Amino acid sequence: MKPRIIVCGLGPTGYKIFCLLRQQGASVVGIDDQRIPGENDDVVTGDVKAAATLKAAGIHEAHTLVLAGKDEALNLAILTQARVLNPRIRIINRLFNTSLGDRLDKILPDHVTMSVAALAAPVFAFAALGNKAIGQLRLFNQTWPIHEVHIHENHPWKGRKLSELWDDRSRMLIYYMPVNGQIDLVSAVVCGQLLQEGDRLIIGTQPSVRNHRQPSIQKLLKIFTNLRQFKQHGQALAVITIVLFLTVFTGTLTYIFTNVQTSFIDALYFSVGMISGAGGNEKVAENAPDSIKLFTIFMMLVGAATIGIFYALLTDFVLGTRLKQFWDAARVPARNHYIICGLGGIGVQIVNQLHCHGHEVVVIEKDPNNRFVNTVRSSGVPVILGDASLSANLKAANLQKADALLAVTSDDMANLEIALTAKGIMPKLPVVVRNQDPHFASTVQKVFEFESVLSPTELAAPAFAAAALGGRILGNGITGDTLWVALATMITSGHPFCGKRVKEAAMDADFVPLYIETKSQTIHGWDVLETALGAGDILYLTMPATGLEQLWRVTPAQVLAS
Repeated sequence: MKPRIIVCGLGPTGYKIFCLLRQQGASVVGIDDQRIPGENDDVVTGDVKAAATLKAAGIHEAHTLVLAGKDEALNLAILTQARVLNPRIRIINRLFNTSLGDRLDKILPDHVTMSVAALAAPVFAFAALGNKAIGQLRLFNQTWPIHEVHIHENHPWKGRKLSELWDDRSRMLIYYMPVNGQIDLVSAVVCGQLLQEGDRLIIGTQPSVRNHRQPSIQKLLKIFTNLRQFKQHGQALAVITIVLFLTVFTGTLTYIFTNVQTSFIDALYFSVGMISGAGGNEKVAENAPDSIKLFTIFMMLVGAATIGIFYALLTDFVLGTRLKQFWDAARVPARNHYIICGLGGIGVQIVNQLHCHGHEVVVIEKDPNNRFVNTVRSSGVPVILGDASLSANLKAANLQKADALLAVTSDDMANLEIALTAKGIMPKLPVVVRNQDPHFASTVQKVFEFESVLSPTELAAPAFAAAALGGRILGNGITGDTLWVALATMITSGHPFCGKRVKEAAMDADFVPLYIETKSQTIHGWDVLETALGAGDILYLTMPATGLEQLWRVTPAQVLAS
């Protein structure tokens, strides 16, 4: 019997998860506080955190509860109520706060934290790097892009045996869709199937790490050599500093020429004391003519105003935002970098993804009080505070020499304006745009010829659906109406795969083995196919979500995360 799944919170993401689960044949019920047009039988309307509403949705008999709303406090309230009613229910919880999520995962049994931003950001990053990813796969502590390969007339793989592509550690074969007939990937590999025109492959590729970041010494030298940025951020301070020195210099020379017996040091000492208000060595002016005393009074007034303005500007530059702006502007890479416009949940995750793989990144953020600004700066990424739709700010980020721009603010129209401004400056620059409406996204991409227009909801919803169906998910992808899932399953004595050779189990169940972890080793490549699965082994595999019913015959504790 298929497990009963409840999706709570049918906003854009929640409703997409609900539809995907129903499309995959799951027994699913939705809960929302508002009526969903066209949905009557499978949607319960009411207070989502109320016990009565959860009972009406069948919380006592449910196997999994997906908390898909974006209000994290509300999700936690529903979680506690659900666990009171059904202590054994498995919960998929949407949280952006990963530290809180980690604590909940450790404390609560059968609790899985997932984040829309964390799931969508790698695909945005892959798009900026030039990969047309349809999903992602988490293997060997790296996030691998999943993409679909169409074998066309001139494709280099046309006519090659699938077995030649099997044993490659930098590439994982996920699934095979032949143009003629039906055959699973493992059977096609074993029998030496030739790739034909029209065949399609789902493949995961190992990401490369860029290792040519500038050394710290070079970055420091660039700051001193890039003094043109000081004109914008420190011009006022520089001007008032020059005025202050000229004032001191003028006073010093005046007192020397008035009394040639006054030394330069005495005149300088008196001038600085007079202008700063500290006083000292007043004998320089005491015996001077009345004109010099009037000059001294004038210099005191001018000096007091000058020194006041100087201290104010210096304090603002050092303790305010101007020094940070100057520091960021001076550190902007000269070329081959990625510009992230918008430092929200998606933006900060993209920054981390690209930065961790060795790519130079620049952020343009409109809100100086954004909570992620200091976090990003602390990791060495420069932040330009300003409106990214203005060409001056894009040019300050060296748009002309950038590898790509990502417009990922929370405002779809702002993202479109940023992208068009960037294209107006650099028509051939790859641009990746965030858009919440997946249907509008596809038309925008075609009309304006952007590199990619991606919807976080479309990217993240399949992972939530996959997690609801089969435990903690290593990765997922979707092509057409088919949802592909990567997961790790522990082989127990009662598992349907226990005692079988992987090759036989894969052919019967239509899954693709990635690798096996035993108590003593990790098995890859051809050896995986000939290995007999035993209790305690962990099998990493990919399969269609519709085939996960075969894993429902085991307890949820047997489906693990890496």
